[in-house]
Amino acid sequence: MKVREMLQKTRSIRIPEEGYTVEMTVAEELLNSVEPGATIQHTDKSAMKSGAGIFYVAVTDEDLKKSLVNQGIKLPSGEEWVFFDIDKNKCCWLLSAKPYFLYAALSYVLENLSENDVSDLGTWTREMSFAIERSTFDIFLTQYARLIRDFNRERYIREYARLGFTHIEVNALSTPAPKEAGIQGEFYPDFYTYCPALDQFVSSRLNHGIYPQEYLNANLKLLKENAQLAVKYGLVPGLLCFEPRSVPETLFKRYPTLRGARVDHPFRSFKPRFNLSIAHPVVQKHYTELLTKLLIEVPDLEFLSIWSNDSGAGFEHTKSLYVGRNGGAYLIREWKDDAEIANAAASNIIDFFTLLRDTASRINPRFRVMTRLESFYGEHEYLWPQIEDRIDVEANSLLARGWESNYTHPQYPDVNVSGSGYHNTLSDKEKEPLDELDSRGSHCFFYHSFGPHMNHEPLLGIPFPWLTHQKLRASRKINARTLAHLGGIQPPDKVPFAVNQEIFREFQFNPELDIDKTVQSIAERYTGKDHAEDLVKVWHSTEQAIRGFMPLPLYSHYGLVWQRLLVRPLVPHIDRIPEKERAYYEKFMCTSIHNPNRVDLARDVLFELITKDYARKVFMRIDDHVWEPLEEAIELLKEKMELPAQVDRNHDFRVFEDQYFRIKALRCLYETLRHTAVWIYAVHEYLDAADHSKKADCRKLLDEMIEREIQNCREFIRLWKEAPLEWMIISGAGETPFIHGENFPVLLKKKIALMEKHRDDEPYIDPDYMFRIPNNPYE
Repeated sequence: MKVREMLQKTRSIRIPEEGYTVEMTVAEELLNSVEPGATIQHTDKSAMKSGAGIFYVAVTDEDLKKSLVNQGIKLPSGEEWVFFDIDKNKCCWLLSAKPYFLYAALSYVLENLSENDVSDLGTWTREMSFAIERSTFDIFLTQYARLIRDFNRERYIREYARLGFTHIEVNALSTPAPKEAGIQGEFYPDFYTYCPALDQFVSSRLNHGIYPQEYLNANLKLLKENAQLAVKYGLVPGLLCFEPRSVPETLFKRYPTLRGARVDHPFRSFKPRFNLSIAHPVVQKHYTELLTKLLIEVPDLEFLSIWSNDSGAGFEHTKSLYVGRNGGAYLIREWKDDAEIANAAASNIIDFFTLLRDTASRINPRFRVMTRLESFYGEHEYLWPQIEDRIDVEANSLLARGWESNYTHPQYPDVNVSGSGYHNTLSDKEKEPLDELDSRGSHCFFYHSFGPHMNHEPLLGIPFPWLTHQKLRASRKINARTLAHLGGIQPPDKVPFAVNQEIFREFQFNPELDIDKTVQSIAERYTGKDHAEDLVKVWHSTEQAIRGFMPLPLYSHYGLVWQRLLVRPLVPHIDRIPEKERAYYEKFMCTSIHNPNRVDLARDVLFELITKDYARKVFMRIDDHVWEPLEEAIELLKEKMELPAQVDRNHDFRVFEDQYFRIKALRCLYETLRHTAVWIYAVHEYLDAADHSKKADCRKLLDEMIEREIQNCREFIRLWKEAPLEWMIISGAGETPFIHGENFPVLLKKKIALMEKHRDDEPYIDPDYMFRIPNNPYE
């Protein structure tokens, strides 16, 4: 008899009387798999006895474990396990050591084990590979892509639970734009749309009335809804905030002595922005009140991740503040040397984290505070020894300092990578600082990313299962038991065939899996045994192309959208286009009006993003290693898409159609990135060249690039019109600097028109562009 057939004989689903919300969630879902008329009953844990037609669902505690052991049920001895058994009395048991693994276990039984013979299955137990798998900077649920159209929040959160995640962030703004006042022409307020601070949800006696109450209420309502959905599926809700974040100047008019550090970026911001001095006891009471109010409203909140020293937040007197070390009046006096300042700043950071941890722990004793260490490279030697006891860190590497990348591209050892899917290894040397943290009662959450963010944003559903597996395997090798997944998962209502996250799910249940057999199994699930081999070939070829791609700093992940690369014209002299004609994309660029990036793709504020030599390597390597395997994948998909009409009308070929449009979109995205690299090399080399022949070579490169990019835009438009699926992140609330809108094809047409009009302009970049000011009185 199959497991599925045995489940159908269930007459009573029983869950503990005093238990977890997820137990009821699992029980209700089980009703769809059992015989009609089955009921859900609550029972005392001591009354959980074997009986025919009963299906027990429970998160175990010590009393239940003892009761089950006394009945002869052998439970795993670890702390993160799941258990399924159909005993000799034909009674079913679904048990989990932790609430956040129970729904994952149910899903695995129904999806992966239901066709097994009961006699062959025996007792099914798994020790989960990762004790904590936490989402962080979830662009869809809480961050800047929360405006994605037709987003199903519950289905998305349920998918987290199905995959084997444990913790998710739940704080998001309810409005498309933040309540941050700016100056005309200033971009800076838009940065406040993500990682909203504590004061965006509740107020204290200190800042009461600073933000409209209806705004705070709406944000808190959304936070509570997200938290309730998390708990429904057994997940642990928490917060991700930029803190200590700047506050409106109106608050300093009330309390001028509470001014803390200047935390804005002087190039991107048109006015100074300050936070409150957390060294002041009144400010500490303010934060205590904010967090206490939040925990009273949502006592299930169990963590607070703090990102800082960016996007309008920062700690006083830390080195990486954009305007340099500075702060309020209370932390350290002037004219101290750098070491003394760094030491004081580090202690101030730890004191703040300790305050937040202890405050929240009065309501939820399991509460943890965590932070990224990159921003504190100037304080690291003083900060590191003080991290302990539920103060955690999250990082790409514990061996790096600051924002340095100490891991290399899987195919190009001369290219450093960090955080993206290309970061597929971890050194054994990571284990020493990891063990040190563990000995102090702290965790390190190592980053990984198998979704759109940091990889192919704004595209959805791009497959790279082997890279995904390599990072998971590397994490297990150093005994990293706590991970943080960057950027959110693929929304299941938009990406039905998300092989990367299926690899994570399988790995969470079985770290010793054979990756090739697992990929084959997933392909069979998607399209049946007869055609699975071809689907695997498609994924192999696609990942080969992805591995052959050489990333461009900033542009190869979120910067592609933020800097509007897909819709801005790649012409030799961008500044020749009148500002009014550029406004359709510059209005939404993540840039200030005097940022040289507006006319020079190699620059952003004072950064040289990409040298011309690096850019030349990029487009040459793309040409050598990307197009051939990508075309192989696309051609095979085209063949498979034509088969159903000729051979097998009844077979489900949706996966081949799905992957065809997504990989065609990937080709278009890579084309634009290649052409960006050509622009950087050819324009800068043209300007540097002394002889005519070199300039002619650059001109030829630009002409070829422009023609190809125009055709590439037309291909994007064709995909938009023809694809019966969502292959790209699109806003349902209008275009913003962080997400494209439904006007995307209209903007592509404008780009084409401007490129055709200005393709023959002579290459030029104004070296003094950033010094321009409107209405210059000296001109």
